[in-house]
Amino acid sequence: MLDRRLFLHLATWLGQWPAAPGWHVVRSYRRARPAWDGRLRPAIGVAVDGSAILSVAPDRVEAVRALIRGRPRDAWLPALPATVGTPEFTTQAGAFRWCTDPAPLPDVGEWLPPTVPGAPPWLRLFDREVLVVRDDDGAYLAGVGIKRHDAYGHELAVGTTKAARGRGLARRLVAQAARRVLDEGAVPTYLHDADNVASARVAEAAGFPDRGWTSFGVFPH
Repeated sequence: MLDRRLFLHLATWLGQWPAAPGWHVVRSYRRARPAWDGRLRPAIGVAVDGSAILSVAPDRVEAVRALIRGRPRDAWLPALPATVGTPEFTTQAGAFRWCTDPAPLPDVGEWLPPTVPGAPPWLRLFDREVLVVRDDDGAYLAGVGIKRHDAYGHELAVGTTKAARGRGLARRLVAQAARRVLDEGAVPTYLHDADNVASARVAEAAGFPDRGWTSFGVFPH
């Protein structure tokens, strides 16, 4: 049975859930408004078991339906940015994971403002506390930010400096952040490119199994 929080997240984030078999383009005002970082996400989709929802702004629905009609995803995905009005954006596709039982890994990070000295630029995009690991001298090693898409689903993003890789920091941070998200009453999600083997391993180790769900959409560079 689908977790209630995940159901509410998908229905809110995409504009409709579940999907009947096949591809369904739906309208959502969220695709025309800034997302968690103040930037647009003009097309967002989730697919599972031969069913998919592709969420776009209301004024782009008919154009996108015409684009994808009768064509496989790989044939129309490259043209999606221009079709939704953002030709300068890029497309992404990969795995969509979620977790209700994080791995019992020990906590490793501390919650700090995203402006903490040494934090990488991507972590500074967040407007709330981020989970960070620092060395004995206070230098940044790894971190997690939480993308609070809505009240029901919070997506985790993790990054580790090259020098700190191989220590298991990322999986421990993701599990720790997932516990916080669950405590806040939401479900933690984790998205990664299909060919990102390292990110897939982190997800599995932290308690985010691959259930065969995929995500795709149009994103700013």
